[in-house]
Amino acid sequence: MSGIINLLTDKRLYIGLITLAVLAVVTLFLMDRYIMPAYTNYNQGVTVPDVTKKSIADAEDLLTRAGLRFEVMDRRSNENFPPDYVLDQAPDGNSIVKPNRKIYLTVNTSETPTAIVPEIVNLSLRNAQIQLSTHGLELGNVEVASSRFRNTVLSQSVPAGTSVRRGTPVNLVVSDGLGMNKVPIPDLTGKRLAVAQREIRQAGLRVGQIEFQPSAFVEPNTILRFTPSETDSLFEGDRINLVVSELSDIQETEERGAIITDSTNVEQATPDSLRVPEEGGNEDD
Repeated sequence: MSGIINLLTDKRLYIGLITLAVLAVVTLFLMDRYIMPAYTNYNQGVTVPDVTKKSIADAEDLLTRAGLRFEVMDRRSNENFPPDYVLDQAPDGNSIVKPNRKIYLTVNTSETPTAIVPEIVNLSLRNAQIQLSTHGLELGNVEVASSRFRNTVLSQSVPAGTSVRRGTPVNLVVSDGLGMNKVPIPDLTGKRLAVAQREIRQAGLRVGQIEFQPSAFVEPNTILRFTPSETDSLFEGDRINLVVSELSDIQETEERGAIITDSTNVEQATPDSLRVPEEGGNEDD
């Protein structure tokens, strides 16, 4: 116990602690002011030359003279430029970077690069887009269809495993999340087409095929019947096909030709039994 007391009352202990604290402060000051700036080239910048639309040889010369490094990150096919021309760079030209920074280049190639289409069915739309981009493909048209899992890929236009040109768009059919609940079918027969379409959409259903049928007894654009009609409810997003009336064709009941009357020869046109004798004449003459 007396030893601990003697140690705490010893001035040399406090002198040593103060010395260590001063050394730590000095070291941090030197690291922040001189050592780290020298290591990281603090307050120094290099303007990146724009090497796009230049040959890879010219790009290498410009970047080397600027004190920068480069790496060919990707190769793409572009018929508008000769082979081994720089199509893109990162960071962009005229950017300010530190010396010895690596510049990533995308270079044109004379060969048509290909890619294998990945399997993206049952993935989310976001993950499918990432997969396509990773494989060098583009997201094409996205069509929405009814299914219970929202934003899930239901089908893809190019089958998985197919070898295609890089940059080829792949069209997708994606679920809209409908189809989990059943909804009642509105009564559509006898309603105007515009009204029926509105009620179908309000019910959470879709308008399917519309067929027009001539009808002489119903006003045009009136719903004659619809399918499916054997049930009173459908899943959300299902389609209803409509048969709609239109004007029937008007035809003559009997086709007649023109009636021509010739009054130039009354004698030929009048039967003998109807001929009137001349005045003062003899019928036997």
